[in-house]
Amino acid sequence: MSNEWQHGLCGCFDNFGLCIISYFVPCYQFGRNAEAVGESCLMCGLLFLVPVLDIILGAHIRTKVRETKGIPGSFIGDLVLWFCCPLCALVQEAQEIQDIRPAAMVISRE
Repeated sequence: MSNEWQHGLCGCFDNFGLCIISYFVPCYQFGRNAEAVGESCLMCGLLFLVPVLDIILGAHIRTKVRETKGIPGSFIGDLVLWFCCPLCALVQEAQEIQDIRPAAMVISRE
């Protein structure tokens, strides 16, 4: 599969509300992203508050989002991205997850 991210890394303002939530309460948004890919929302949200661990966990969740959508990349690339620009990565992942959810809801209703 050769899918790409639907929103750019600097496309934070594609969804202004999501951008604001991610900026002011990043642990909440991170927990929601983690829950969407099968991880514990509460545990990931709390662990996001631990320095260094937040970068490693962020890269892990980003890898899961990429694998779900079939987007090429590597864990090392995700780690570097989370190290350099964690909030941009967080918003991009959240936007990608929002694009996944409507399709999943439509499939489950049929």
